[in-house]
Amino acid sequence: MPHEAFMRAALRLAKKGLGRTSPNPAVGVVIVKRGRVIGKGYHRKAGLPHAEIEALGSANDVKGGTLYVTLEPCRHFGRTPPCTEAIIASGIKKVVVGAVDPNPLVRGKGIARLKKAGVAVTSGVLEDECSALNEAYNYYITTGLPFVTLKLASTLDGRIATSKGESQWITGVEARKVVHRMRSLNDAVMIGSGTALKDDPALTVRLIKGRNPIKALLDSAFKTPLSAKVFGNGRVIVFTTRKAPKKKLENARRLGAEVIIAPSSSEGVDTGFVMKELGKREVTSVLAEGGGRLAASLLRRGLVSKAAIFLSPKFLGNDAFASVGALGLKRLKDAPALKEIKGTNIGGDILVEGYIK
Repeated sequence: MPHEAFMRAALRLAKKGLGRTSPNPAVGVVIVKRGRVIGKGYHRKAGLPHAEIEALGSANDVKGGTLYVTLEPCRHFGRTPPCTEAIIASGIKKVVVGAVDPNPLVRGKGIARLKKAGVAVTSGVLEDECSALNEAYNYYITTGLPFVTLKLASTLDGRIATSKGESQWITGVEARKVVHRMRSLNDAVMIGSGTALKDDPALTVRLIKGRNPIKALLDSAFKTPLSAKVFGNGRVIVFTTRKAPKKKLENARRLGAEVIIAPSSSEGVDTGFVMKELGKREVTSVLAEGGGRLAASLLRRGLVSKAAIFLSPKFLGNDAFASVGALGLKRLKDAPALKEIKGTNIGGDILVEGYIK
């Protein structure tokens, strides 16, 4: 079998860890000897053995074999010991790497260490696919900020609620299952006070099997009642400002919520500050599910990396609520736009995905 086939097998394994390894990347490994897979593994969760260690432990007599790994092996001590040393000690003859790790502690150093020890290394096999698998990690590790996906569910004319505020449900159940899948793959889900007050969402993963993300609530005056569903089932971080009542801050903390006082901005809470604080807490990815005001704030600040727009084949008219608030644009060329666009039909709705140019 060619290198690509074994690397694809490693990629399939790596995908099993998506949504569970943060702040580490998702990594998969297969070990091959005499053309046959004799060991395999993937990184299951931060703090647990890396994919290389799991694969080496699953195999007998790997000496002289070839190890295929989707991401460059680490050579530093973190939560676990360096994988390069385990590979060298095992007697593996050759390592085939998908993508180089952009982490400054690793970048190129893992490959260099293996080569110095006499292990043959081939890199760049299915590099684009291996790198894309960890797009959130890659962004976070190089910027210190979370990779933000802006999720919107709107009608064809860009409306997210009727003139009376009714929004549940614009899209069908199949589209909502996909959203719950997105929640399970992101470290945090974010909404603003408007969405919290109007929809009272739980922001949990229910329609599929998966983990619940951290819930980030942006509420400049802290108008959201403490009885709201967002305060149940899991970790909650409230970003508010000095406008918030002090007694409510105390009660929220007593309930177990983390409350952070953020600077004010024209949109309410300074979203740039919010992203920096989430980054400090090792939140590598955020699914922004708020309304038009939050969407506009994130777009204006250049904080959105990716968009996932669910379009329902309906029209609500210009008296309904817009999916994106005012951006203050004077020129078309300044409009945020998508690249690498793909569309998918999901139960009668259309999902449009792309990256912000």
